[in-house]
Amino acid sequence: MKKIIIGFVFSLACMMPACGQVLALKSNLAADAVASPNLGAELKLGGRISLDVTAHYNPFSSGGTRRFKHWLVQPELRFWRCEPFSGHFVGVHALLGEYNVGDTDLPLGLDLYKGTRSWRYEGRAVGAGLSYGYQWVVSPRWGVEAQIGAGWVRASYTRYRCAHCGEQTGSGYKYYLGPTKAAVSVVYLLK
Repeated sequence: MKKIIIGFVFSLACMMPACGQVLALKSNLAADAVASPNLGAELKLGGRISLDVTAHYNPFSSGGTRRFKHWLVQPELRFWRCEPFSGHFVGVHALLGEYNVGDTDLPLGLDLYKGTRSWRYEGRAVGAGLSYGYQWVVSPRWGVEAQIGAGWVRASYTRYRCAHCGEQTGSGYKYYLGPTKAAVSVVYLLK
């Protein structure tokens, strides 16, 4: 599924005309603060439309039995009030990812699974949502972006008895309605 999404985004980017394109690279400092290393790219598609794709990836255990491993891809179509990369925007985003969480509390109190301190959960998540943001121009090449989004997520899971052992104790689906995106990003524009 990852390869399909990456291929789709790459194909979409290759279909755009080469003249007047603007590409921005970014990193969400808020996600970095909660152990979710990330990198994003945003491509201007038209007068007031852009495509943003952010990827989060954490393959590392936090030490001992603690787990917060995950990967997440969030493509978003943005509609800017005036022009891309400056001012207000609204967006429609999707998300797709996998996770392995155990012996830890989820960030921002978003404990979808009660008991991640004593149980370990593995699974996949898909969802969609709406967002609002603002980007400040700091210099011709640098900017700062703040964004908040909410939506719906469907997460499949397999539950294990403890954070490091393999005894399966259940599986199913969880549904979530609430925040799906929060960002304070540093933006670098490539022209």
